[in-house]
Amino acid sequence: MGGHTSTYVPTSRWGKWFDERLPIARMMHGQFVDFPTPRNLNYLWTFGGILTFCLVAQIITGVVLAMHYQPSASGAFNSIEHIRRDVNFGWLIRNMHAVGASMFFVACYVHIFRGLYYGSYKAPREVLWILGVIILLVMMATACMGYTLPWGQMTFWCVTVITNLCSALDTIWQGLGTAIVEWLWGGYAVSGVTLNRFFSLHYLLPFVLCGVVALHIWALHVAGQNNPTGLDIKQPSDSVPMHPYATSKDIVGLFAFLLLFAWFVFFLPDYLGHADNYNEANPLVTPPHIVPEWYFLPFYAILRAFTGSFLGIPLGSLAKLMGVLAMFGAILILAFVPWLDTSRVRSTKYRPIYKWFFWLFAFTCLALGYLGSKPAEGVYVTWAQIFTTYYFLHFLVVMPVVGLIETPTKLPRSISEAVLGKSKGGTAPSGAAPAAAE
Repeated sequence: MGGHTSTYVPTSRWGKWFDERLPIARMMHGQFVDFPTPRNLNYLWTFGGILTFCLVAQIITGVVLAMHYQPSASGAFNSIEHIRRDVNFGWLIRNMHAVGASMFFVACYVHIFRGLYYGSYKAPREVLWILGVIILLVMMATACMGYTLPWGQMTFWCVTVITNLCSALDTIWQGLGTAIVEWLWGGYAVSGVTLNRFFSLHYLLPFVLCGVVALHIWALHVAGQNNPTGLDIKQPSDSVPMHPYATSKDIVGLFAFLLLFAWFVFFLPDYLGHADNYNEANPLVTPPHIVPEWYFLPFYAILRAFTGSFLGIPLGSLAKLMGVLAMFGAILILAFVPWLDTSRVRSTKYRPIYKWFFWLFAFTCLALGYLGSKPAEGVYVTWAQIFTTYYFLHFLVVMPVVGLIETPTKLPRSISEAVLGKSKGGTAPSGAAPAAAE
């Protein structure tokens, strides 16, 4: 897929001279204009471009904000208000950056669920999928550190609680967790030193993210794009050039996404935040209910599901450690999905049994997000334990077992047949397996 020939032809004398010495224009033309794209892509495939836009917007607005921000315990909170009130268009830049973080995760989660539904993790796209999981981890680390920077009451206590979770590693190796916590804090408590460290890392990690995204795009253009049928491109009629067909659809999808983005930026800039962050951080006053940003809530619910007992099983002193391991395991298990799913069919569209389990999994993630926003008490803990159990069972039991016992519905012989119908779709190459996508 990545070895197709570019049709780029320099038209100017200077263009020919430059192309002979550094054929970057030829490469870009081959990968983003001529690149063969499945002709049946729907608008869920526009979220890759949307995510690229979000990353660029976050970096640009973040660099501008860093010019006015003061990473100190005494000046951080007031510098945010200074940006909003005194810097020219500072309110817009700050709102775009804050809302942009949430929009980044909205697009990312849609992108992930689309990949899970259509089997975009299956061979030969395993490395592409693993790079996507690494991107998610770097995004979360960047967002967690960025959430600390306003130095409001909720951000202060969130970083205190989350970083202190590392102390659970003392159960495995005495002193290991405490050493990590003290290194993150830069001392024995969360302070301005912690804020300065997190600011430095928050500024650095987006550029690391750019590098991983570049690898992700490279891997995509080597393996080729998946599509709603899960079939590979088998004949010229199965694909169209990326430009103008796919790019025009990306522009329409991005425009629709920008309408939602602008709605929050101009009318509800603080809707996705927490009211306690309008109060400056106070180490002597603990909020009654500490919650992270909304995009961390499902994993926060998994963390808090491990109390003194889990569905009647006593955990004792291991509860904290198991909660931390489960929280990180809920993300890392995504990297093993290409090998946990035993079905030879990529797209859930043709998997009648697994389709029900997929939507149950999607509901489970939404339920965990809701439970993560509630106090860790009573029935909320019980339901969090139930949904946490299914979250892991989906990957460790449902995917392997259903893939073995399920009989998929009949697949079209080619992408063209799926788009144009059997009478106009042509015939698949001889020897092609119509009922399986390898």
